[in-house]
Amino acid sequence: MNATTIPVQHAPRPTVRPAQAIEEPAWVRWSLIGIALAFLTLFLFVPLISVFYEALKKGLDVYFAAITEPDALSAIQLTLTAAAIAVPLNLIFGVAAAWAVAKFEFRGKNLLITFIDLPFSVSPVVSGLIYVLIFGLQGWLGPWLAEHDIKIIFAVPGIVLATIFVTVPFIARELIPLMQAQGTEEEEAAVVLGANGWQIFFRVTLPNIKWGLLYGTILCNARAMGEFGAVSVVSGHIRGSTNTLPLHVEILYNEYNFAAAFAVASLLALLALVTLALKSLVESKKHNDKENGNEHRGA
Repeated sequence: MNATTIPVQHAPRPTVRPAQAIEEPAWVRWSLIGIALAFLTLFLFVPLISVFYEALKKGLDVYFAAITEPDALSAIQLTLTAAAIAVPLNLIFGVAAAWAVAKFEFRGKNLLITFIDLPFSVSPVVSGLIYVLIFGLQGWLGPWLAEHDIKIIFAVPGIVLATIFVTVPFIARELIPLMQAQGTEEEEAAVVLGANGWQIFFRVTLPNIKWGLLYGTILCNARAMGEFGAVSVVSGHIRGSTNTLPLHVEILYNEYNFAAAFAVASLLALLALVTLALKSLVESKKHNDKENGNEHRGA
């Protein structure tokens, strides 16, 4: 007896175009856009406009007088000095740490990643207090430093150390996922062809990470110039000596010198705008390079 196979008929599946699957009603889209714009207007655009309005309200003469008086110039110089020291050091550390984490396997790798993320989880004020505990007059190394006439706390070295600490993660955290995604095939091919370590870095690794490196450096520099909490603890608020731009703004505001405070604050606002412009430019260049690379591979 032969078994008869009865074909099973399946109900036809509805054809859904990709655009329809994710398309929302118009009122939902416009509501979300409106909420986003309202949020940005209330918490970003209005405060930013008010800073420049208050800074220029009494005229350009008052504005330029506020940003060119000796204490303001000293604050600008110290801010630039701290950033000029902290950013290159973090750049070197960030590249080395990212290269080690992404390209090699070693004992303590997860611990290194944890230490890199530490400044994100520790309050900047706490980090400043740690430096006071170590280098302050009553700290662990304070008596020895005082005996040798070395000033770290309430001096420029302490400000630089605090700035380095709070900006450590920015470059490394930008490069680690990028270098992990790229893998090690190109470096291994360079080794097979006889390249040494520096040749591999400058001719293979660095060209592949240049936009991520620049992006992380821009963010690191912006944070270094705008840092307040950690620097406030270790600076001592000495006018004309250990005040950075954010600290100088606080002092002027506490003295009810609002025009000068907003004038100096506008410099930090301009720094933020320049940072956003550079960030957008780097992202655009990175996107264009990626598209060009895809075209070359497709060809």
